[in-house]
Amino acid sequence: MAQTLYIAATEPRSGKSLVTLGVMEMLAARARRPGFFRPVVASARGLENDMDLISARYGLVPGETAVYGFTNDAAQRRLTEAGYAEVLKDILARYKEVEERCDFVVCEGTDFTGVSNAFEFDFNAAVAQNLGCAILPVINGHGRDERQLVNAILAARQTYTSRGCRVLATVVNRVETKAPADLRRRLASEAGATEPLFVIPEEPALGWPTIADAARALDAELIHGTEEGLKKEYRDVKVAAMHLSHFLRHLTDANLVITAGDRADIVIGSFVANRSVASGGLAGIVLTGGLRPELKVRNMLTGLSDSALPILAVDEDTYRTAARVHAVHSWLTPDNDRKIARALGVFERHVSAHELEERIEIDRTDRVTPLMFEYQLIRRAGSDPKTIVLPEGEEERILRAADILVRRRVADIVLLGQQEIVRRRISALGLDLSGVEIIDPAASSLHQRFADAYFELRKHKGITREVAADVLADRSYFGTMMVHQGLADGMVSGAVNTTAHTIRPSFEFIRTRPDVSIVSSVFLMCLADRVLVYGDCAVNPSPTAGQLADIAISAAATARMFGIEPRIAMLSYSTGESGSGEDVDRVREATRTVRERRPDLLVEGPIQYDAAVDAAVARTKLPESEVAGRATVFIFPDLNAGNNAYKAVQRSAGAVAIGPVLQGLNRPVNDLSRGCTVTDIVNTVAITAIQAQEAGDA
Repeated sequence: MAQTLYIAATEPRSGKSLVTLGVMEMLAARARRPGFFRPVVASARGLENDMDLISARYGLVPGETAVYGFTNDAAQRRLTEAGYAEVLKDILARYKEVEERCDFVVCEGTDFTGVSNAFEFDFNAAVAQNLGCAILPVINGHGRDERQLVNAILAARQTYTSRGCRVLATVVNRVETKAPADLRRRLASEAGATEPLFVIPEEPALGWPTIADAARALDAELIHGTEEGLKKEYRDVKVAAMHLSHFLRHLTDANLVITAGDRADIVIGSFVANRSVASGGLAGIVLTGGLRPELKVRNMLTGLSDSALPILAVDEDTYRTAARVHAVHSWLTPDNDRKIARALGVFERHVSAHELEERIEIDRTDRVTPLMFEYQLIRRAGSDPKTIVLPEGEEERILRAADILVRRRVADIVLLGQQEIVRRRISALGLDLSGVEIIDPAASSLHQRFADAYFELRKHKGITREVAADVLADRSYFGTMMVHQGLADGMVSGAVNTTAHTIRPSFEFIRTRPDVSIVSSVFLMCLADRVLVYGDCAVNPSPTAGQLADIAISAAATARMFGIEPRIAMLSYSTGESGSGEDVDRVREATRTVRERRPDLLVEGPIQYDAAVDAAVARTKLPESEVAGRATVFIFPDLNAGNNAYKAVQRSAGAVAIGPVLQGLNRPVNDLSRGCTVTDIVNTVAITAIQAQEAGDA
């Protein structure tokens, strides 16, 4: 039987979605087969509830591992026709469908959109009782003082325990406090809580709607900008009815401007204002009255814009449009990575995963999905945040990744680039990077200091002071020097720069660890149910036997760093003693060297890939091997084989390839693929931060 947790709000607007997302993120990284259930949803369409979000993010199948009991309308009809008890029976029957397929099910209660808050409160308690769930109440702390919060905690506990429900923990959400930890201790004491109690402070940004939210509410047409621009959040609405010169004085950061569709002056003026760093950046524009800008105006906008500033058009008049926009609520949607990152960041800072896990007693799995692995990376990096420098600070993907990293507090970020350009792009993209340091190497006070240090390090190579000054204006060299000088803990680059440009500075003055002769790389290959290590796939074209041994030993250390037990397969086109030739002999010698240097490591070679991963093949070819059929670390004989192999597995098997992860350096510097996604950047920064943690502990 599946374990089940029921998350129930005690009233509307409690922030239940945030708690559900945080709990699912935690459980999906641990449970073998997680599931999701809602007794009642607003509609089958799912946009009014969390079914879409949870299903999409955690790969659940609607109707199989993500199931609901009734829509609101269907529940009301069933209640009228058959009565309360029959509704509960039907919900239990639907729940059993998902329980049979999963080993842990998160149930999310109703949204308090029905006829009575008191009825829904009682209904959620009854459902939790009948499903046999432990319950996690979510209490709305908005606008309540300490005494009122204590009373709400006691009332919820009394209601649920009187029905025989086990209260797992209590979350008090949306509390207006600057000291949540202190308030948590006082509330727990005053309420006599024996179960964990968590306090999540109000996070205004989570309530900011996106342009997409407004577009859905208005049924608006996107006539300018991109789908990405729809993810921008707006904090305030400005109706433009006055003259442009007066209106511009009222614009502030993240405004949504509403104006008649024939006000070309407002539209063009808003675009010009959006390009100004001082303005803070607009969120978007809504044109009313069924009017569209003329062609020459649209052409002018294309020329003015260096952003994805969205323009929506509606047929309604300005008054009705403004009223509808003011009524828009913010939703967590599957496509909004930024809002999801912010929500998870808030949850993870204030809710102890360790305390919840102890209460839930999750049956842990050895299976590791890509999502599990990424969650572990984020959580581990955030446990001891390090400073990571990103030299390509003007690149859009880097900025979007920095936004997510800051929201989830994975690392402290330093961006390199021209400050005006970086800030303009941050503003144009609607990002919040107020806590990020931006440094222009050419204008920085650190430039001369770094140039002097580089000169001292490289003067034996004929480097002059003038050349050193020119070199340190380069952002890759500047960022690497920040790491070398201890002003940053690691560096990530390569979204724009080549691999050579990224890692060359580290070869010059960070250099390799004393026990390593060569810098190499691995990819962390996240398959459907496990993570493997592939090396070297990015750096060394034709390694010698000794270098292969070094790569294998370094790869084993990297595997252990990320929770993978190393069982090393030294790959070749031949297995065991059956083959001969220069290439096979080189792998054989490398294997012998690894065994001599590190007798504690499990290593097999030469071995073919099928014998390394397939237990049936292994029993035939190497029946006595402790590695064959169970390998986790794969060392390819050369770059040609390694690079093609990881790309083949990535594309053909749908694996998530994280890397390349550089190994062997004194301080962590990692390279990105120029085709990297925002998620790739986030993962690589997390890996770099973990490497920095390990280096600090060594």
